Amino acid sequence: MNKDIQNNDIDVMTDQHIVRYEDGKLFETTDSYVTEFPLTIMVNGEEFATVICSPDHMEELVLGFLASEGAILKRSELKSIQIDDSKGFAHVELTKDLGDRFEYSTKRMIASCCGKSREFYFHNDAAIAKTSMSHITLQPQQVVNMMTRLQSASTLFKRTGGLHNAAISDGDTFFEHRQDIGRHNALDKLYGFCLERHIPVRDKVLIFSGRISSEILIKAAKIGVGVILSKSAPTTLAVKLADDLNITAIGFCRDGNFSVYSHPERIKAVPSQE
Repeated sequence: MNKDIQNNDIDVMTDQHIVRYEDGKLFETTDSYVTEFPLTIMVNGEEFATVICSPDHMEELVLGFLASEGAILKRSELKSIQIDDSKGFAHVELTKDLGDRFEYSTKRMIASCCGKSREFYFHNDAAIAKTSMSHITLQPQQVVNMMTRLQSASTLFKRTGGLHNAAISDGDTFFEHRQDIGRHNALDKLYGFCLERHIPVRDKVLIFSGRISSEILIKAAKIGVGVILSKSAPTTLAVKLADDLNITAIGFCRDGNFSVYSHPERIKAVPSQE
């Protein structure tokens, strides 16, 4: 993939002097907060979407977003990406015409907030979300270790409290972490990373910092993983979708414990030595 990166030097985090009230007193201090960056994606010269994101790994974000939206079905359909962060544009050239796909992925604002999902209600979800064919199995300690590693990697969240964190792993040696103000964006960055490097995702695990809602489960299905792991709770619809799509949904992974809500056959306890 040909990339032309321009002025890609925007800080993900900014420090600023503030006034804080604590223990009955007002005082001046410094606080850190995250950058909110609008990136308009132009596909073959036409506006496709504006994504509100954290301004890092933007090429991966664009690639993963286009794949999860069904604009591309494989990496080879992407000819080039130009990121111009001085103007907030990503110029994408495909090897084909999108045709009718614009009808189902119309111009819209993809917000960073965690309000009503924009994904579950769109036509292309049914066409792109895949029933998992994963054969991965995990030992309980591998599950715990992956969440511990995500927590350790989330250094900017600890400073700002304003980022979603996600990672993709095989439960063993492979582990890649991404962060973004948008929970969908963090997953799209991981998807783009794997697509760019031709890394198979079928037998991988998504580790996520937020709740497993229906749109996050659909995103996992679009990426094609067999397991999604979160420190938070799943929703009822997410569990139903996970069961239907053959995805193992694991929640409340905290303090060495977790709950498996669907397809527990992928979690294998170590046989007792007694």
